[in-house]
Amino acid sequence: MRIDPAPNASFKAAQSSAPHAVVIGSGFAGLAAAIRLGARGYRVTVLERLSGPGGRAGVFEQDGFVFDAGPTIVTAPYVFEELWALCGREMSEDVDLRALDPFYTVRYHDGETFQVNGDPDRMRAEIARLSPDDVAGYERFLKESEDIFKIGFVKLAETPFSHLTDMLKVLPSMIRLGAWRSVSRHVRQHVRDPRLQVGLGFHPLFIGGNPLNVTCVYSLIAYLEREWGVHFAMGGTHSLVKGLVGLIEGQGNRIRYNAEVAEITVDKGRATGVRLADGETVEADVVVSNADAAYTYGTLLKAAPRHRWTDAKLNRARYSMSLFIWHFGTRGTYPEVGHHTILLGPRYEGLLKDIFRGKVLAEDFSLYLYRPTATDPSMAPDGCDSFYVLSPVPHLGGGQDWQALAEPYRRKIERHLEQTVLPGLSERVVVSRMVTPVDFRDHLLSVHGAAFGFEPLFVQSAWFRPHNKSEEIDRLYLVGAGTHPGAGLPGVLSSASILDKVVPDASALV
Repeated sequence: MRIDPAPNASFKAAQSSAPHAVVIGSGFAGLAAAIRLGARGYRVTVLERLSGPGGRAGVFEQDGFVFDAGPTIVTAPYVFEELWALCGREMSEDVDLRALDPFYTVRYHDGETFQVNGDPDRMRAEIARLSPDDVAGYERFLKESEDIFKIGFVKLAETPFSHLTDMLKVLPSMIRLGAWRSVSRHVRQHVRDPRLQVGLGFHPLFIGGNPLNVTCVYSLIAYLEREWGVHFAMGGTHSLVKGLVGLIEGQGNRIRYNAEVAEITVDKGRATGVRLADGETVEADVVVSNADAAYTYGTLLKAAPRHRWTDAKLNRARYSMSLFIWHFGTRGTYPEVGHHTILLGPRYEGLLKDIFRGKVLAEDFSLYLYRPTATDPSMAPDGCDSFYVLSPVPHLGGGQDWQALAEPYRRKIERHLEQTVLPGLSERVVVSRMVTPVDFRDHLLSVHGAAFGFEPLFVQSAWFRPHNKSEEIDRLYLVGAGTHPGAGLPGVLSSASILDKVVPDASALV
């Protein structure tokens, strides 16, 4: 998808007479928001409490190994290309995006595999290899996923749900699509093989959702992958962050690091700026928060009158699972391991219930293994591999003591990887670093250490989610995983595009 550059793409918004917008946080949504506001004539300051940009999409390097801290799967590249176009540039000038083939390999507990790719004939052959009787059902499932995508993403992802009537308008479409069904139920209606039911239905976990409960609107991910593919940004996902930072600076705007926002200042029901942890006040005509939505209302607006997102409501809300992530580098390489591998444990539904309902850290697990050096060897020293392995775990509401649990849990994962896909791993690890739910809480300021904010249940989606245009405070706007449309790179970038519809033009504030 290509759009024409904004008429004022060359405008340097940093001129002192331009209205000032403050963006809290430099995650993907915050960076995209800054670019869109800059293209519309705002003077923009992004405030980031960490020492570098990216938030969950940060990066760290150790002993020649490069590790993406967060998102690793890039779909729908056009949502990024739009941002470069707004600045009169091409994304390819700054980012080398590579299509992956296969997208990922699902490895079942018994050793059987299921490779997902974007070629229709190869996918039909792969389905037929596992279950010949399910080929026609797979085609029906994919067609429904396309229909859901055309409504659930194309029409609704960039639609602000500021009023209940906005929700009522789309209900007939949601009913027609059977949106009351879960993703798991939707898949089961079309394919019978249990392996395919899991292989085609686990995607909501990428955005913090339980496939057993989340609305089948999220089945659109299957079509999204087929239509635009799965990509990798050479140098790691953080190279996209660097590119976006360059666009902001090219607009004449700035990002301030080590600038922690302690409070959004409010006067007579209107956001007037922010107060930093060191006491500095930064005035603004509009404020955009890319912080965790529950943290925004529960902490940054703690002193402000709130009628909907009260502390009681935030406490009652349901939050996504968290993640345990082990980053590691190896001496020697594993060329037989692909870029993305899903390693499923012995249980599926039982494990999901333990994580989301019981908040239990189970003895078994399912894992996502990321080996970027399969595509970009520069992310490790010569003759080495860079990895991270991710395990969905309960958020901190489960009461687990991660200080005591982290290393034993890591060792258990290491043994499993060694026995399945990475032989000799324990003798070859040369770099190691862990991330637990405590890090999501303390480092990224996610309430309960939830990795994706609010769980994307139907009753916590669209109008029921914190609105992009705050329903509590005038001139305050929310972007990112905690607001509409939700988590995932296409979702959070779409939340920023909604600002074009709800934030007044800069000329109106001059």
